[in-house]
Amino acid sequence: MKKRVQSSRFMKPWGFFILAGLSICSGTVDKQVRCLYAHSSPLPARERGLDRSKTVRVFFFVIVTCFFTASYPISLVYSDETDPMRRRQQGILTGMPFMANIAPRTFVDDLDRKLYLAKPPKRIVSLAPSITEILFAIGAENEIVGVTDFCNYPPPALAKPKVGYSQPNLEVLVALEPQLVLAPPSFLRADLLAKLEQLKIPTFVLESKTVEGIFGHIQLLGRMVGRASEANAFTAVMRKQVGNLTKKVEGRPRPTMLYVLSSEPLITVGPGSFIHHLIELAGGRNAAERANAPYPRLTMEEVLTQNADILLFPIGEFEGVPQAEQDGWKRWDSLRAVQEGKLFQIRSDLLNRPGPRVLEGLRHLVKLLHPDVSLEDPVVESSP
Repeated sequence: MKKRVQSSRFMKPWGFFILAGLSICSGTVDKQVRCLYAHSSPLPARERGLDRSKTVRVFFFVIVTCFFTASYPISLVYSDETDPMRRRQQGILTGMPFMANIAPRTFVDDLDRKLYLAKPPKRIVSLAPSITEILFAIGAENEIVGVTDFCNYPPPALAKPKVGYSQPNLEVLVALEPQLVLAPPSFLRADLLAKLEQLKIPTFVLESKTVEGIFGHIQLLGRMVGRASEANAFTAVMRKQVGNLTKKVEGRPRPTMLYVLSSEPLITVGPGSFIHHLIELAGGRNAAERANAPYPRLTMEEVLTQNADILLFPIGEFEGVPQAEQDGWKRWDSLRAVQEGKLFQIRSDLLNRPGPRVLEGLRHLVKLLHPDVSLEDPVVESSP
């Protein structure tokens, strides 16, 4: 392809010869025409022979000239398509298509929406505690300009400007002039998302369904904010420790666990939720493993049928099952967990947040499901 580019450039001087040829041809034809109009008889034979010979030569020259003239624009087309400098200029003029080819700055969120970032954002609003924890964990805390009232970890997150709870205040959010808004589907209403798109505020939606998905999001955010090396190193350590924990419980009996997110109505976790995946990684069997939703509602009949070995309740400042509701489960004395007194609690922010501290939640589950397993491996700290 490079030879064609060179040939197109080489042909540009032919323009001079083309003009000269056309000039000669035009002069010869004009002379013949003048002769026809000036004389009633043709030119002498000798002169006619000379002009005829000259005309043939000019005619041949014109044919050759036309050939090169026709090939010239074709060569230019090849030049435009193959010359890297031309492509570079076109890419710069058109923006994203060229830049996306040379730099992987196009990202796809969990709603299959594409987002192009020309450079790492310096003003980020986080609409989920887990996302806030991830940004702190990979060293991007200075880029955070707004968080929700639920974002209480690590402690410096409490000093960040607040945009509200599960329904962020749009005016407050816009006033922060964010270059990027990060949110889970549950915290981002459809009307809010549409408004942010209308205001051309980049919004990226994250929803983790597995533990590996959490690690993938940490690495993804690392690339987005210019902390790829930190994110990769962090997740490498976490993956190693998860692998060590799963090996410890491999081949053991799998006790059944019911994780009660709410008693009234009775809501738990099912396939498609990262907590369901955590229970399995910890060597347990989820009592709602046959549910058809990530967070299904169960009837007490279904719970009694599953007859879980362990009942687990989240507790915390923002979400959890009150102690009175936990005690109410004791009346179901036909449950194996009630009979054996295995009603346990866990801090909701360790298990319910798909972020860096999910490893601590996994360790807690392993200890509940397999109390005889040694957990000597150190826990990865999520704060930088």
